[in-house]
Amino acid sequence: MAFAADARASENAPADEGDEGAAPEAETAPAARAPGDGAALAVRPPELTGAVEAAYPPAAREAGLEGSVVLRLTIDAEGRVTSAEVAEPAGHGFDEAAQEAALRFRFTPARRGDRNVASRILYRHDFRLPAPPPAAVPAAGIPAGRGGPAAAPVAGAAGAAPAAGAAGPALPAIEVSVRGASEAERLRTSARAVHVIETVEAKRQAADLGEVLARAEGVSVRRLGGLGSDARFSLNGLTGDRIRFFLDGVPLDLAGHSFGVANVPVNLVERAEIYRGVVPLHFGTDALGGAVNLVTDQDTRGAGASASYQVGSLGTYRLTLGARHAHAPSGLFARASGFVDRARNDYPIDVMAFDESGRLSPARARRFHDGYVAAGGAAEVGVVRRPWADRLLLRAFFTSHDKEVQHGLLVDMLDGRVKSPPFGEATFGRQTGGALLRYAQPFFGRARLDALAGYSYARTTFLNVATCTYDWSGGCVERPYRGEFEGGANDQRIHQHTAFARVNLAWHPAAGHHLRFGLSPSHVTRTGRNLVVAEREKDPLTAERDLWSGVAGVEYEARPLEDRLANIAFAKLYLQSVRTREHLPSGRIGDVDRLTHRVGVGDSLRFRFTDALYAKASYEVATRLPTPEELFGDGGLVVWNVHLEPEASHNINLGVTLERAETPVGQLRFNLNGFGRFTEDLITLQRFLGYSAYGNTLSARSVGFESTAGWTSPGDWLSVDGHVTWQDFRDGSTGVRIQNLPYLFGGVAARARWPEIAARRDVLSLTWHADYVHAFFVGPEGRGAADSKAEIPSQLVHTLALTYLVERGGWTVSSTVEVQNLTDEKAFSFYGIQRPGRAAYAKLALSL
Repeated sequence: MAFAADARASENAPADEGDEGAAPEAETAPAARAPGDGAALAVRPPELTGAVEAAYPPAAREAGLEGSVVLRLTIDAEGRVTSAEVAEPAGHGFDEAAQEAALRFRFTPARRGDRNVASRILYRHDFRLPAPPPAAVPAAGIPAGRGGPAAAPVAGAAGAAPAAGAAGPALPAIEVSVRGASEAERLRTSARAVHVIETVEAKRQAADLGEVLARAEGVSVRRLGGLGSDARFSLNGLTGDRIRFFLDGVPLDLAGHSFGVANVPVNLVERAEIYRGVVPLHFGTDALGGAVNLVTDQDTRGAGASASYQVGSLGTYRLTLGARHAHAPSGLFARASGFVDRARNDYPIDVMAFDESGRLSPARARRFHDGYVAAGGAAEVGVVRRPWADRLLLRAFFTSHDKEVQHGLLVDMLDGRVKSPPFGEATFGRQTGGALLRYAQPFFGRARLDALAGYSYARTTFLNVATCTYDWSGGCVERPYRGEFEGGANDQRIHQHTAFARVNLAWHPAAGHHLRFGLSPSHVTRTGRNLVVAEREKDPLTAERDLWSGVAGVEYEARPLEDRLANIAFAKLYLQSVRTREHLPSGRIGDVDRLTHRVGVGDSLRFRFTDALYAKASYEVATRLPTPEELFGDGGLVVWNVHLEPEASHNINLGVTLERAETPVGQLRFNLNGFGRFTEDLITLQRFLGYSAYGNTLSARSVGFESTAGWTSPGDWLSVDGHVTWQDFRDGSTGVRIQNLPYLFGGVAARARWPEIAARRDVLSLTWHADYVHAFFVGPEGRGAADSKAEIPSQLVHTLALTYLVERGGWTVSSTVEVQNLTDEKAFSFYGIQRPGRAAYAKLALSL
């Protein structure tokens, strides 16, 4: 088979690295980029080392038919054919026969510089019948051309020597198209301070997105229970709203997933981008400690579908569905996705309960009021790749989450067991709906506009009106007052309307140079009502709350020295306007208007020593504007404080990466990163007599390091990866370590693969995870004797998953059996709040 450079780009070629808002499938051939624009490394195409002869379709043979099929083969970095799409069909069974044979081909992989890369080639398979035998002098009574023996039909591969009777003319060269780096790889090797998690393996396993993110260095995800429970996400020591979350670049709570990043179905996510401390301008956000962007399926070509179903312990059921279709001649495109989650979360825990004699005694009880139900869907329609719009897409979504509440965040303990009584009726829920319009289009060959505008409505409910005190057996003792939470009863309805927009303009004046501008305004209004407030009393939820926020900025990127050096410098302006109008208990009307502005700057640098070894450094003066919850309170125990100042931080990262270095003993990878977060005016919840309010109270610093290392054996039959994080987060004024926060944690993962164990193109894999968190104090470190302090003990949790995967043509199906917390470790994320013990799950996933 002969090869020649393809003049066309691969259909999966990524956008130019400088145009971060570009559609991933933009048709820009990587090999055609200018030197210094990220493509100066020489590319060597793949070479066929093992061909398989295709079977001639019996029906076509009997009908005397011949044909030629052109396939588009996708070849991975190991030289395996992972997909064989029919580019030019021949019908009559030829297409299927050619696909089946091509999927068994082996290649030496394409290479860029000294690294193996994935590629696509066009491959033609010719099916030819044998030529008739030479004419002979007919015997008496026998006509010429009849009665001779028939040769068996054969199938010839393009570029191969023709078999006897096959067509003899020289065959044309096969065109080849080597794919550029994937979007994930492009981000990893850019100047950005980003870690990218691809979810290919996670989609086949039972771990939720919170567990997947927690297996990344620098990340801690602490849970209040099982599926659907509140989660506290921490990145390099900074937690909660100091980290911003996005779905395809849209704030997560405005994209339909307002119940937290840990509860987003992992099968709806293609990759997660974790930005450490330095956040790109195109997100248009304020963030003190970084951002997490969840990226869904961005392919707008052809058709595809996926589904997954998971069932397991604790009454867990999870279902996801997704499909897309593009009509190339018209550019019409449609995509839809949906999910349903349900869990009882009724796992056993250790408690102190009253025995038959009325004394508190150790007991084992099940959580009984911790259920979770969530469902949602999204639909997207529009046009793509038109002369007037690279993409114009309208997306609509709706999600609903309902959660039973078993206890509050603070739980009393006695001898390592829960002493506090449980809640038996309190519930929390949220319904979110909205729409989003996206437009993207290049102009004049050197500029690109990416814009979006959207609206989101969220209705939040909180019901806390029980007249019972429950025990851990579910029993109820009546009492004369309502409400299980401290502070009295609540029957709240909060309505929040959000309008938002984002405009990004990128200009490419010359090779290796990019200038970007961004503007992102948003407007939030909020009101509500507490139905248990007497009519004569003033309900703080009925106040009119109005919040304008905006981020604008400019960013310049240069990649000189043939892309060995990359630098991104930027500046941002933050604006926030707060207005509140409410009826005060005195009968007067309180009216407050306040405008706040801040300026931030930063820079990110990457220097490449070799194709696989590079170093990064980054810095940002970061700002986080107060959230509506912090400014306006919750209408209950947390009162408003519209005089909050923005948080500020000086964020520094410095690291070195060895990425996929090929050696005789296998593939090696390594990363070491040091970080510093020096914060001021941290917003914390302050408790007073009878109420709480957010205030600016704390300056702090967090310094530490994070590291990963990994190895994959030749042939990819065994891989081992590990990560570790150490962080020292201390009060800036006293030097005392911040309480109730892990400071040393890490994990190990190993995977063994056995390909073609039962059938062609199948894989059996066994994956083991071990996640470790070192002991840490719940209260202030500097007060009291060490042996008298409340402590969350060290814990090591194991997970084991067995997966069987089969690929056939354009579809993949996998089935997994997984056991989490294999050793039934008694694990805690928060003091007194026990996490699930040993649990088993089964999962089936399908993609077309």
